[in-house]
Amino acid sequence: MTIKEQAIMATRELCEAAKLKAGNIFVVGCSTSEVVGSRIGTNSDVDTAKEIFDGIYSVLSEKGIFMAVQCCEHLNRAIVIERESGAEGEVNVIPQKKAGGSLATQAYYSFKSPMVVEEIKADCGMDIGGTLIGMHLKRVAVPVRLSIDKIGCASIVCARVRPKFIGGIRAIYDESKM
Repeated sequence: MTIKEQAIMATRELCEAAKLKAGNIFVVGCSTSEVVGSRIGTNSDVDTAKEIFDGIYSVLSEKGIFMAVQCCEHLNRAIVIERESGAEGEVNVIPQKKAGGSLATQAYYSFKSPMVVEEIKADCGMDIGGTLIGMHLKRVAVPVRLSIDKIGCASIVCARVRPKFIGGIRAIYDESKM
Protein backbone atom coordinates (compact mmCIF):
# COMPACT_ATOMS: atom_id res chain seq x y z
CA MET A 1 0.00 0.00 0.00
CA THR A 2 1.36 3.45 -0.89
CA ILE A 3 1.80 6.26 1.60
CA LYS A 4 -1.09 8.12 -0.06
CA GLU A 5 -3.33 5.05 0.24
CA GLN A 6 -2.39 4.65 3.92
CA ALA A 7 -3.22 8.32 4.53
CA ILE A 8 -6.60 7.95 2.79
CA MET A 9 -7.48 4.81 4.74
CA ALA A 10 -6.51 6.30 8.12
CA THR A 11 -8.36 9.55 7.40
CA ARG A 12 -11.56 7.77 6.39
CA GLU A 13 -11.49 5.62 9.53
CA LEU A 14 -10.85 8.57 11.82
CA CYS A 15 -13.61 10.67 10.22
CA GLU A 16 -16.04 7.83 10.81
CA ALA A 17 -14.91 7.17 14.40
CA ALA A 18 -15.09 10.88 15.23
CA LYS A 19 -18.48 11.27 13.52
CA LEU A 20 -17.23 14.38 11.74
CA LYS A 21 -19.56 16.70 9.88
CA ALA A 22 -19.00 19.44 7.33
CA GLY A 23 -17.33 22.42 8.96
CA ASN A 24 -15.47 20.38 11.58
CA ILE A 25 -11.69 20.70 11.89
CA PHE A 26 -9.27 17.78 11.50
CA VAL A 27 -5.73 18.60 12.71
CA VAL A 28 -2.69 16.76 11.38
CA GLY A 29 0.84 16.81 12.69
CA CYS A 30 3.38 14.97 10.58
CA SER A 31 7.06 14.19 10.61
CA THR A 32 7.89 13.19 7.05
CA SER A 33 11.31 12.24 8.44
CA GLU A 34 9.64 9.52 10.52
CA VAL A 35 7.47 8.43 7.58
CA VAL A 36 10.60 7.75 5.48
CA GLY A 37 12.33 5.92 8.35
CA SER A 38 14.51 8.67 9.82
CA ARG A 39 14.42 10.38 13.21
CA ILE A 40 11.97 13.27 13.57
CA GLY A 41 13.41 16.57 12.34
CA THR A 42 16.33 15.07 10.41
CA ASN A 43 15.10 14.27 6.89
CA SER A 44 12.09 16.37 5.88
CA ASP A 45 10.75 15.10 2.57
CA VAL A 46 8.58 17.22 0.26
CA ASP A 47 7.53 14.32 -2.00
CA THR A 48 6.29 12.35 1.00
CA ALA A 49 4.48 15.44 2.28
CA LYS A 50 2.67 15.77 -1.06
CA GLU A 51 1.50 12.14 -0.94
CA ILE A 52 0.22 12.51 2.62
CA PHE A 53 -1.40 15.88 1.94
CA ASP A 54 -3.11 14.65 -1.23
CA GLY A 55 -4.45 11.58 0.56
CA ILE A 56 -5.79 13.33 3.64
CA TYR A 57 -7.04 16.44 1.82
CA SER A 58 -8.94 14.40 -0.79
CA VAL A 59 -11.01 12.69 1.91
CA LEU A 60 -11.61 15.81 3.99
CA SER A 61 -12.54 18.10 1.08
CA GLU A 62 -15.18 15.71 -0.23
CA LYS A 63 -16.79 15.79 3.25
CA GLY A 64 -16.49 19.57 3.75
CA ILE A 65 -14.13 19.13 6.71
CA PHE A 66 -11.31 21.63 7.24
CA MET A 67 -7.76 20.32 7.31
CA ALA A 68 -5.46 22.05 9.79
CA VAL A 69 -1.76 21.24 9.57
CA GLN A 70 0.54 21.74 12.52
CA CYS A 71 3.94 23.28 11.88
CA CYS A 72 7.03 21.99 13.67
CA GLU A 73 8.42 23.46 16.87
CA HIS A 74 10.53 26.00 14.93
CA LEU A 75 7.23 27.83 14.30
CA ASN A 76 5.91 27.02 17.79
CA ARG A 77 3.54 24.39 16.36
CA ALA A 78 1.44 27.05 14.65
CA ILE A 79 -1.39 25.88 12.36
CA VAL A 80 -1.90 26.26 8.60
CA ILE A 81 -5.61 26.34 7.80
CA GLU A 82 -8.02 27.70 5.21
CA ARG A 83 -9.16 31.26 5.92
CA GLU A 84 -12.74 30.09 5.27
CA SER A 85 -12.56 27.95 8.45
CA GLY A 86 -13.16 31.03 10.57
CA ALA A 87 -10.03 30.41 12.65
CA GLU A 88 -8.77 33.48 14.48
CA GLY A 89 -5.40 34.78 15.61
CA GLU A 90 -3.57 34.99 12.29
CA VAL A 91 0.21 35.37 12.50
CA ASN A 92 2.68 36.44 9.82
CA VAL A 93 4.86 33.54 8.74
CA ILE A 94 5.26 31.33 5.68
CA PRO A 95 6.17 27.72 6.52
CA GLN A 96 9.31 26.31 4.91
CA LYS A 97 10.73 22.79 4.77
CA LYS A 98 13.14 23.49 7.66
CA ALA A 99 10.94 25.95 9.60
CA GLY A 100 7.42 24.63 9.73
CA GLY A 101 7.98 21.30 8.03
CA SER A 102 7.21 19.74 4.68
CA LEU A 103 3.52 18.97 5.31
CA ALA A 104 2.75 22.47 6.62
CA THR A 105 4.58 23.94 3.62
CA GLN A 106 2.60 21.70 1.26
CA ALA A 107 -0.65 22.81 2.90
CA TYR A 108 0.29 26.49 2.74
CA TYR A 109 0.91 26.31 -1.00
CA SER A 110 -2.05 23.98 -1.73
CA PHE A 111 -4.91 25.59 0.19
CA LYS A 112 -7.11 28.07 -1.71
CA SER A 113 -6.68 30.83 0.87
CA PRO A 114 -4.19 29.72 3.53
CA MET A 115 -3.46 31.46 6.76
CA VAL A 116 -1.34 30.59 9.77
CA VAL A 117 -2.73 30.87 13.28
CA GLU A 118 -1.12 30.24 16.64
CA GLU A 119 -3.69 27.72 17.80
CA ILE A 120 -7.02 26.07 17.14
CA LYS A 121 -9.32 23.64 18.91
CA ALA A 122 -9.94 20.79 16.49
CA ASP A 123 -12.62 18.09 16.54
CA CYS A 124 -10.16 15.26 15.92
CA GLY A 125 -6.52 14.77 15.09
CA MET A 126 -3.91 12.53 13.56
CA ASP A 127 -0.34 12.60 14.81
CA ILE A 128 2.00 11.00 12.28
CA GLY A 129 5.43 10.37 13.77
CA GLY A 130 5.16 11.84 17.27
CA THR A 131 4.59 15.55 16.59
CA LEU A 132 2.44 16.24 19.69
CA ILE A 133 -0.85 17.64 18.36
CA GLY A 134 -2.75 17.45 21.66
CA MET A 135 -2.51 21.20 22.28
CA HIS A 136 -4.73 21.75 19.23
CA LEU A 137 -7.61 19.45 20.24
CA LYS A 138 -10.79 20.44 22.04
CA ARG A 139 -11.30 18.98 25.48
CA VAL A 140 -11.95 16.07 26.09
CA ALA A 141 -9.71 14.05 23.73
CA VAL A 142 -10.35 10.33 23.41
CA PRO A 143 -7.81 7.97 21.78
CA VAL A 144 -8.96 6.26 18.58
CA ARG A 145 -7.40 3.00 17.45
CA LEU A 146 -7.50 2.45 13.69
CA SER A 147 -6.98 -0.73 11.70
CA ILE A 148 -3.83 0.92 10.35
CA ASP A 149 -1.21 2.08 12.87
CA LYS A 150 1.52 3.40 10.57
CA ILE A 151 1.94 5.62 7.56
CA GLY A 152 5.19 4.59 5.97
CA CYS A 153 7.53 3.90 8.91
CA ALA A 154 5.84 6.41 11.23
CA SER A 155 3.47 5.39 13.99
CA ILE A 156 0.16 7.22 14.01
CA VAL A 157 -1.81 8.22 17.08
CA CYS A 158 -5.35 9.51 16.59
CA ALA A 159 -7.93 11.16 18.79
CA ARG A 160 -11.47 12.44 18.64
CA VAL A 161 -13.15 14.76 21.11
CA ARG A 162 -16.34 14.55 23.13
CA PRO A 163 -18.15 16.84 25.54
CA LYS A 164 -17.08 16.68 29.20
CA PHE A 165 -19.11 14.46 31.51
CA ILE A 166 -20.54 16.49 34.39
CA GLY A 167 -22.88 15.73 37.24
CA GLY A 168 -21.39 12.60 38.81
CA ILE A 169 -23.20 9.35 39.58
CA ARG A 170 -26.73 10.77 39.33
CA ALA A 171 -26.23 12.16 35.84
CA ILE A 172 -27.51 10.51 32.70
CA TYR A 173 -25.42 10.91 29.55
CA ASP A 174 -26.34 11.04 25.87
CA GLU A 175 -24.80 7.91 24.36
CA SER A 176 -24.57 9.53 20.90
CA LYS A 177 -22.02 12.05 22.27
CA MET A 178 -19.68 9.49 23.74
